[in-house]
Amino acid sequence: MSENNKITGEMKIEEIVAKYPQTIGVFFQYGLGCVGCHAASFESLAQGATMHGIDLDAMLKDLNELTSNREAKKQK
Repeated sequence: MSENNKITGEMKIEEIVAKYPQTIGVFFQYGLGCVGCHAASFESLAQGATMHGIDLDAMLKDLNELTSNREAKKQK
């Protein structure tokens, strides 16, 4: 996955879900159910993780693994 497509903690939650809808399951797995709430439009992933006591690095790893696996399959 190129750095341009990598999910970062600074990205807005709504932006991540819009670009990568397949990530919704990861959000729910980590207990971050606000993917559709109003705060998702202005709250970054890092802010959401902090507010919910979530390990941001672990979540980013899982999100990026999921999206990079999907991109690799598309390119085959």
